[in-house]
Amino acid sequence: MELVRGLVNITEQHKNCVLTIGNFDGVHIGHQSVLNKLKQVARELGVPSAVMIFEPQPQEVFLKENAAARVLTFRDKFEKLSQFGIDRLICVRFNPEFAAMSAEDFIEDLLVNRLGVKHLIVGDDFRFGSKRRGDFTLLSEGAKKFGFSVQDSQTLKYSNERASSTEVRRYLSESRFECAKDLLSEPFKFHGKVIHGEKNGRKFGFPTANIAVKRNVLPIKGVFAVKATIKGQELFGVANIGNKPTLNGVKPVLEVHLFNFAQDIYGQRLSIEPLFKIRDEQKFSSVEQLIQQIEADVKSAKAALFQ
Repeated sequence: MELVRGLVNITEQHKNCVLTIGNFDGVHIGHQSVLNKLKQVARELGVPSAVMIFEPQPQEVFLKENAAARVLTFRDKFEKLSQFGIDRLICVRFNPEFAAMSAEDFIEDLLVNRLGVKHLIVGDDFRFGSKRRGDFTLLSEGAKKFGFSVQDSQTLKYSNERASSTEVRRYLSESRFECAKDLLSEPFKFHGKVIHGEKNGRKFGFPTANIAVKRNVLPIKGVFAVKATIKGQELFGVANIGNKPTLNGVKPVLEVHLFNFAQDIYGQRLSIEPLFKIRDEQKFSSVEQLIQQIEADVKSAKAALFQ
């Protein structure tokens, strides 16, 4: 899958395509249904299939720290989209300048003149252009004017609910990981490089691997029993996902204590799959209380995992 980063890198060779637009956070079963339609129409018309996403996501620009948690980082999203056989991913930098583009210019300049869109698939609630004035009706009018077709992606239902990133986040926040897995068509995982931390876990007798989470807002918080994968090796452990309040942490962190594991894995990529929640993150009055709780967390996780 070709990655086109930024409008400045759209060239003549990128003209003519079948396109869908959205955040595609999670690339869940609803998104996958859209991607399958996209590929089908692209084959019928004999042009490449293309997905347009935005970085940062618009909500992150407008709502900042109040934006919804990401299900996937950009890298995770790119890798998952690549698995679906899409020809091109167009990543548009979302900033105030782009947000100020009129809805009419979005259609004529970007979709028609620069991308030569032959067929467009979007949700009927899709909004675009300055002040979100553009909608499905305006797209349909533009399609007639400029000679492309537009299709409503239609909502896919899961368990009588709309298959959406919002539903995935709800399941994750409720630690209903099997439901989230059904919507995502794979287990939810954090992926990241093991980085140097403050080495507090080692001092406490529970060495941890610190993972760069690359998120401002975490989709889950607390202490979890987890399955970790590194270089194809599966291990179990306990992970703290949050801000380490007892140690006055501020930034979101993920640190995992792996059972019966003492290798140096700094700089390596690790996948962490939460299996079940043990407790909420909490602030203890002393480090001694924290250590006692970690011991209890490890005991609780091992009892459930290895019974």
